[in-house]
Amino acid sequence: MSEFTEDCLLGGRVSLIQPAKGHRAGTDAVLLAASAFVKAGDSVVDIGASTGAVGLMVAARERQVRLAFVERDAALADLCRRNCRENEVEAEIYVTDVLDKAARRSAGLHPETADLVVTNPPFLEEGQARISPDEGRAAAHALPAGGLEGWLKACLGLLKPKGRFALIHRADRLASCLEGLCGPLGEVKLRFVHPSAEKPAIRVLISGTKASRAPLTILPPLILNGPDGRFSPQALALHLGEADLL
Repeated sequence: MSEFTEDCLLGGRVSLIQPAKGHRAGTDAVLLAASAFVKAGDSVVDIGASTGAVGLMVAARERQVRLAFVERDAALADLCRRNCRENEVEAEIYVTDVLDKAARRSAGLHPETADLVVTNPPFLEEGQARISPDEGRAAAHALPAGGLEGWLKACLGLLKPKGRFALIHRADRLASCLEGLCGPLGEVKLRFVHPSAEKPAIRVLISGTKASRAPLTILPPLILNGPDGRFSPQALALHLGEADLL
């Protein structure tokens, strides 16, 4: 069995080499990229990028961007570089811990330089749940205790005033996310993601604009699967790159 798989995203518009085991890009990455407003000339930073799926899907929608990836795992960062080459995308790769301010600065990440920051942070914090014994999966899924606040602060610190932010997280972490975002971020938009129409939300998509005073909006929910267990028409169109969530 190969150590890596070669996968296609957005109906083949993005190719992605990623580890066969551990954390792998899938629906969360597709939904996050689809909810990120991007325009030509933007400086886009993908925080906690892993193998680059989210940033590459954003770039597939708008090629004229300046793209950067931030990933602390050197092996995943190498795969991200490889994926950029495979997709003919020019990008900066920063191998650093986003929670370490000094390390960010040393790596070359400077405050208030990004027009758009996208992030799919680790969903758990130490002590909240049993962490996977797989090192790669554990690193992708767990932050130090209190780490989400620091992660969000770092993301917002990289944004220019009026820069845009997009995040996907577990629906049950909404309160913690809003606590870290409200204040610096305005024009906040929430969209809940449900596995099916009759089940509670499992994810929340959050976007907003730095230093905006516009009010919060709750957008229509996204239902991933129909009664037959297959993707809903909207979810299928998102996975094929034929729709977005803007």
